[in-house]
Order: sequence, then structure tokens, then C-alpha cells
Amino acid sequence: MCPSRRNVALLLLALCALWGGCRRDAPAPAEQLLRLSQRNEPATLDPHLATLPDEFFLVRSLAEGLVVPSPNEEPPLPGVAARWETSPDGLTWTFHLRADARWSNGDPVTATDFVYSFRRALTPALGAPKAQLFFVLKNARAFYRGELADPAAIGVAAPDARTLVLTLEQPAPHLLALAASGPWLPVHPATVEKFGGAAARDGAWTAPGRYVGNGPFVLAEWRKGQHLLVTRNPHYRAADRIRLTGVRYQIYDSGDTEERAFRAGQVDITMAVPFTKLPSYEAPVLRRQPLHETRYFVLNTTRPPLNDARVRRALALALDRDALVRSVLRGAQRPALSFIPPGLGGYTGAAQLRPDAAAARALLADAGFPGGRGFPRLELAAWNVNPAILEAVQQMWRHELGLETAIVQREGKVHMAAVIAGDFAIALMPAIPDYDDAAALFGELATGAGGNFPRWSDARYDDLVRRAERETDPVRRLALYRAAEEILLAELPVVPLYFNAQDYLVAPRVSGWRQDPLWNRFFLDVTLSHESSPPPVRTAGLHERPRR
Repeated sequence: MCPSRRNVALLLLALCALWGGCRRDAPAPAEQLLRLSQRNEPATLDPHLATLPDEFFLVRSLAEGLVVPSPNEEPPLPGVAARWETSPDGLTWTFHLRADARWSNGDPVTATDFVYSFRRALTPALGAPKAQLFFVLKNARAFYRGELADPAAIGVAAPDARTLVLTLEQPAPHLLALAASGPWLPVHPATVEKFGGAAARDGAWTAPGRYVGNGPFVLAEWRKGQHLLVTRNPHYRAADRIRLTGVRYQIYDSGDTEERAFRAGQVDITMAVPFTKLPSYEAPVLRRQPLHETRYFVLNTTRPPLNDARVRRALALALDRDALVRSVLRGAQRPALSFIPPGLGGYTGAAQLRPDAAAARALLADAGFPGGRGFPRLELAAWNVNPAILEAVQQMWRHELGLETAIVQREGKVHMAAVIAGDFAIALMPAIPDYDDAAALFGELATGAGGNFPRWSDARYDDLVRRAERETDPVRRLALYRAAEEILLAELPVVPLYFNAQDYLVAPRVSGWRQDPLWNRFFLDVTLSHESSPPPVRTAGLHERPRR
């Protein structure tokens, strides 16, 4: 070999050794830092004060409950609890905790820690927004409402350090689903007490350097408006399966900014993909995850003419959901012909809406508005979603029923406040269940429930839902919920529009990444390769005009 060629060969060998990329089976890089997109700055990292998926993304990386969601959409798996059993009457659940469960400071995780955590979540002075998820516990509701003063009366006890006993108000076949939810995550008692106590809402204990959790990662850094960094927790009970050295949640203010960062190789996994950019990507970079989330219209049943079920049904039957999903959304969303997402906690409904424009016109005429004449101009309110969704619905109602509506879009918090206050006529809303069971959504529409935004009441529906919540026989429980859904789809205080989906991007260097329909993310066995170049993109699609 001549000297020049020999030098080139030696240079290539040196570069191969430096890059570690000449072999397809090259080992993973020493730093396994996963870069995740975070669309919204979390308002809190306190599991008892968090409300949004964006917040629980982070909290779940820092804490672990008695049981954890299954990545295979199956019943919850053991978490801090290694095993459990239920009494024959379904009123007592006993959880046996792992001996190797540790907090990130090395303290053992004990049953007393869960007693403290559950009592804290029910402390009236804290005002936990998801406190109702603990009302299955005996006396929990009464304590939260101030009717009982002694927290020892709540149905949670620790006979010893590794045994937790829950006593329920009534049988709850969905107890494990509740225990796997975000609000049931534990807090470290000594840390909470050191920085303000159980009722403190300022989040002082959740700051980097203070947060003591029992999850796979530890909070290392939080730069407001930029990113949050979590690093591997060596005390985690399954630390040997956490291959990542850390996760950086990078905050982006828009989907376009996020997508550009992905193309530049600056983020590994996005939250979404702008619908105009969907044609630019293919699997496996493009992932499509159906969600247990219903996008629907709330109809304010206290406002005429929406207090008339015939009017509500006409509005529902006049919508062409297939056209909306196919021509406007253009992602993995599915038309919603029922309110409960199929598969939520294994639920499958029987009743479905059957869109019928002719029947809708007949119903509207029967209600006193033939051809839409005399019908008031109502506001169609939403947060800052894709306006094309609202415009499509507006056009359908105009074309099929002769109705005129005014579109009003506002910031998310303002929109939510208006809906809670009843200051709306028709409002677009998302129904995101807090846990993997149909009870999470059926219960929200019972009389007086916090999620009953339409202010609707039906004694038959309430009775069916109450009976289903405590029914332990799965066949009878399914029948009760199906009967409740028939009433819901006949009365239609809510108009299902579509089941949402998450279209997101995953860089080729990421292996083992999984998500589920409830926005849960799974970090066990996730690894990163040496690949650092930008992901493949079909650039021709980047300049396509959006289809209408």
C-alpha cells in the first residue's frame, strides 16, 4: 500500500474508533440523554396538585405508585406493591410492599408513606383538584368535606412498614386502575413537612435538589421556559432496567418550532406533528397513538333551545364526522359515534349515533325551527385549537340545518373558566379520563359531578352509573354501563365529535420507546444509539399547501 493510501486508511480507522459508528452493533454511547418535547411549562410537579397530562409526564418520571400502568394496555402491574389481595366482600384491599423500594435519598418506601400521602391528598386546606379519586376510601369524602376531623377515620392504614390496608366505602372493581393513576402517586413525608407541610401549595419541596421521589429519575434542573432535566435514580427498585442517564424535557412554544427542532436533530421525540407536515414523515419515525380521549361539544342544557333533547339530537345527527376526520384532521383520529372511547378499561359500547341529516332536519322542525327559521344565533366556543375544525362544524350546521353560529376562540384557561361557570352555549371540550376505566367518564356526567358541564340531570342515568361503580361481576357491570350510554346518546347533553390521537415523531436513534392511550410513557429498557444525524424527512412534503 502506498504511503498516501496507508495514511487515509489509518485516518478512517481512527475516525471509526472515535465515532464508534462503523459497526452496526456498536455499543450505546456512554451518555444516554433522551430529549423529549414538552409543549407546556408545568404549573406544578406535586402529584396531588397536578391536573394535566403535561404535568404527569414529569411527575411519573419522578414517582411510582402501588401499581403502574401496563405498556400493553392490560391491567396494572406491580409497582411499589409486589402483590395484593382482596377480601371476599370487596371492601378490603391489602397491598404488600417491596423490600427494595427506596426513595431517591435512600430511605425505604413504607406503608406509612402512603398513609401520609393519601391523607394529604384529602386534606381540605390543600384543595387537591383530583381529591375525588380517593372517595372510594371509607370516610374519604366526609373528611374532605370537613364532616370528619380525624384523618385516622379514613380507610387507609399501615399495620407494619410493608403492609398497606385500604378499606372502601363500597366494592370498587376499578380500584387498581385508580391506584395506577397520577394523583395516587406518593410523596416523601419528611420532605413535604420540611418545606411547608401537607397543606402547602407553593411547591417549595418540588424544587431541584429538594425533590425526593421514588421513581426512575431525580429532578436535577428546571430552567423556566427552557427545559427540565431529570437524571437516573440509582435507588429506583428497577434501576438496572433504566438505561438512560437522563431525560431533558425541552419546552417549545409551538408545533412548528418543535418540528423544526426535530428536523435539525435537536429533539428525539416530539409531542405532535403539525397536520401540514404529516405527509413529510413515514413510520417508524412517524408514530400514531390512538388516545382514550373524546373531543366533544358540551351543550348548555339550561339555555333554550338547548334544553330540548330534539334540538340537541338534531345538532348531533347533522355532523359528518368521517369528513371532519378525513379532510380536516388528517391524522389518526377516529369519528366518535359514542362518548366513551372503545377500549377504555376494556369497555366496549353497544349504542352508537347514526348520522342522518334528514332526520336531523325533521327533529329541528318538530322542535319549532323548520329550516332553522327562528333559531337563535349561538356561540360555538373553543380554546385555541385548529380553527378549521370549528369552521367545518359551522358549515355543516349551516348547510344541513340552516343554522348560523358564531365562532369564539380564547386562551385555554379562560375557556375552561367560562365552561365551569356555565357562561357558554356550545363549547368544545376534551374528555381525558384520569384512570383506565369507563367509570372515569360515566361518573363525570352524573348529577352534580364536577365534569357535568352541560348541567344535565337524569335519575335513570345516575342510578345505572352508581350501580355499575360497585358491581363486581364484569358481565353485569358492562350491561349497566351500556344501558347508561343508551340514555346518554338519546338525550345528548354532550355531542361526541372524534376520538383524539397523538401523531408524534421518534428519532431513529431511540429504541424501546412506548406510549399508551392514556398519555403514559414507559422508560424501562429505552436506549439510544450513536446515530446523531437528523431523521429522514420527505422534503417534498414540507412545502405542500394544506388541503381543505
